[in-house]
Parts: sequence; C-alpha cells; structure tokens
Amino acid sequence: MNFAVLPNSEAFSLPPAMQRARGIARVGTKQRDGNTCIDTLFQEGCCKIRLPRTHSSALEAVFINTAGGITGGDHLRWGADVAPGGRLVITTQACERSYRSTGDTAHVEADITVGAGAHLDWLPQETILFEASKLDRRLTIRLDEGATLTAIEAVLLGRDAMGEEARDAQFSDNWRIYRQNRLIHAEATHLSGDGSERDGLSLLRGCRAFASVLHVADNPDKAEQLLDRVRALHPADGLIAASANGERLVIRAMAQTGLALRKLLVPTLIELTGAGSLPRLWHL
Repeated sequence: MNFAVLPNSEAFSLPPAMQRARGIARVGTKQRDGNTCIDTLFQEGCCKIRLPRTHSSALEAVFINTAGGITGGDHLRWGADVAPGGRLVITTQACERSYRSTGDTAHVEADITVGAGAHLDWLPQETILFEASKLDRRLTIRLDEGATLTAIEAVLLGRDAMGEEARDAQFSDNWRIYRQNRLIHAEATHLSGDGSERDGLSLLRGCRAFASVLHVADNPDKAEQLLDRVRALHPADGLIAASANGERLVIRAMAQTGLALRKLLVPTLIELTGAGSLPRLWHL
C-alpha cells in the first residue's frame, strides 16, 4: 500500500495571495447633427463608464471604479477617443480613494486621443490619499491640430472630517500631453512621505489639498486672454497662481481643506471648460 507524503507545516506558512482589482474601460465618440454621441464602449473588470443625459451638445462620460477604491497591487486603465470636432466631458462618480497598501503600489493609467478641432474636459473629482497608501498615476493625452483641452487632477491628503494628514502616503503623478506627436507639456508630482514636502515653504506649506490645472488652447493669444480672466478671479489669493506659455495655461492651487480647494477651483474651471459649466456630479 502506498501512502502520500503530506507537506510539512512550513508549506502552509506562506501568506495568501491577496485579491487585486483589475479594470479596463474605453469610450469613443462620433459626430451626429452637431452633437457628440457615443460610437464605441468597452469595459472590463471593475472599470465602468456611464453616459448620463445632458442638455449640452457635448457627451459626458462618468468613470466608475466599482471596487470602491484602490489599494496596493490594483491596476486600472482608462481610455477615450474624441472624434474630430467633438466635445467630451469626463468626470468620476465620486472622489477616488487610495487605501493603505501592504507593500505593492497601485497603478492608474489614462490614455486619451482628441481629434482635430475637438475639445476634452478631463474633470475627475479629487483623489484622497489614506495613511500608508501607494499610488502611481499616469495621464497621456494626444491632441490633433486645433484640438483643445482642460484637465485637472486634485489630491487630498487624508479625510478632512477625520483630521487625517496621510503623512506617510506615497504618490507619483505623471502627465504627458502631445500635439500631433510633439510633446508640449510634461510634469511629474512625487510625494515620498518626507515631512519636508508637506511643511516646506516652497512646497505645500502645511496644506493638505492641492491641484494642478492645465488648459491647452488652439493658439497662444487665447491662452493669454484666459490667463487675464483667471487672474481676475483671484486678485489677492496667494494659494492659487497661473501662468501662460505659448498655447498652455497652467494653474496651481493649494488649500487647508478639500472644500476650500474646491472653492478656489470651481470658478476657474467654469472659465476654462468647453461647456462653461461643470458636470452635475461636481456640485456639492
């Protein structure tokens, strides 16, 4: 009689493999009777896209992570293709939450193409970084001739109501914006958990909320005109600043709380969006 050899107890000492969220979603548009309409839609895993009805000629797409947040080892990939002459508004259902990681880094990627003469409003709501979270985020947008863009990414360091500061959160954010395959804007934000990043006078100065806004116009004169209008909205505010370089208008803002940051950003975004208004989900 043969007996199977049972593994020793060491074989059971390995930690179980943690389940991780995976998702891919992409939307494409087309033009019909002067309105931007859905052409293609793909979604897989935890990434979903919903298209609410609006009274605008633009198409609004709401990106939803059904996993309820992200943590170490998760990987989400978003995408969109805007037809020439189209208008697409992309937002999120709620603030994204980056939760504590047990070691791995979470990855979120967005890759978008904008056809000739089209406009994209990239308006996700804020990302909240929790204690010990690790997030790597990448945004790539390719603009064709005459295409324009308004994009924002805002970050909250912990939850205001809980008094959190997420001082050990690790965060990396990389933007690459191209005009007809020519790189026109690149930036990188990195938080390593070092206290000097939060408290340095030349960095966050103790603020717990910050944002970057980029508007790409179809010519430098329009960028300069928008710069004057944005500066007029904040004539004496030291927590938001704007500059123009060629076709690009870049705005940086920071505040002590997420609500204070929104109060700075909302009038600015309304000035820059293609529709002149924000998605309903942005209204508190």
